Amino acid sequence: MSMAGNLRKVTGLSPVDGLRKVARLARRRPRVDLSHPARSPLGSSVVNCVTYQDGVRVPQCTDLLESVRMVRKTGEGFVWLGLHEPTDREFAGVAELFDLHPLAVEDAVEAHQRPKLEHYDNTLFAVFKTVCYVEHERLTATSEVVNTGEIMVFVGEDFVITVRHGRHGSLGPLREELESHPHQLSKGPAAVLHAIADHVVDDYLGVTDAVQADIDQVESEVFSEEGARLDPGRIYQMKRELLELKRAVMPLARPVEDLATRPIRVVAPEIQAYFRDVLDHLIRATEQIAAFDELLNSILQAHLAQVTVAQNEDMRKITAWAAVIAVPTMVCGVYGMNFDHMPELHWRFGYPLAMGAMALACLALYRGFRRNGWL
Repeated sequence: MSMAGNLRKVTGLSPVDGLRKVARLARRRPRVDLSHPARSPLGSSVVNCVTYQDGVRVPQCTDLLESVRMVRKTGEGFVWLGLHEPTDREFAGVAELFDLHPLAVEDAVEAHQRPKLEHYDNTLFAVFKTVCYVEHERLTATSEVVNTGEIMVFVGEDFVITVRHGRHGSLGPLREELESHPHQLSKGPAAVLHAIADHVVDDYLGVTDAVQADIDQVESEVFSEEGARLDPGRIYQMKRELLELKRAVMPLARPVEDLATRPIRVVAPEIQAYFRDVLDHLIRATEQIAAFDELLNSILQAHLAQVTVAQNEDMRKITAWAAVIAVPTMVCGVYGMNFDHMPELHWRFGYPLAMGAMALACLALYRGFRRNGWL
């Protein structure tokens, strides 16, 4: 069977378009995965299909069915198939070829899964949440800070299948990095799983550093002179984005710990030592996120306290001025009752005396409130 026929059988390509695009692919050797939204040259969700033997890419071996037959016949090497947001129809042939469990296939197609690690006979299924920092000029109450995606990994004794969801997290650079270290890649599919886990966790650390800069900015603004006037929506937005980051990072601790400590058939003990390093980095990221959460709670409480203090100061000022104004108001109210028999009504110095008394009383009250910090 031809290359076009094999790939069309596995991924569901149309006969004409698939043949033309596969012919173009056969004339060149793809080195970097193609990221979303541009699709694979194969015209489907297939991003790359590579065979490795002794850690070295087998040249001119992009025929999936033939690659699987060769690997299983010789018992050497493995196949790495990369997919991006495949449909049920596109993934059905792949699932049948590699005998993947229906539950894992459903999770890989539907996405929106929690980070986890599952065992199905001789196949290991891992889900990783990818994160990226969204650049923005200024943090607002609607700013997107963290964007998440997913990478599902099927690991067998002679194959690795990666299913990526989202607009970021391309594995092309990672593939090239692995190919530059044949000794590591020669350790089999588990080495690819470790490289993906290490890549994802390193991205966590990069995102946490960027988020820390945003939190530092919010903190400095809260404790500035105009901190009481800061929009609290910005703090709530940071907490929402931090919650999304927490949902991506926190659940991964248990799967990585299992990969680092529990005996797993497709993961050699020498690879588990590398997973322990990944676990250390993941613990650092989780501790940073937990610290950010506590810091944001403290910043929010400090901001609310500042708002309360500012309101109290405004109320004291209003009360002090009301007390100052109350003195002339009372005197004017008394002498504005228009009774015929009232003292000082016909006295020559009655008016200047009343005005002077009101001015002195107001001045005394003003100085008293000013001395006590009310004005």
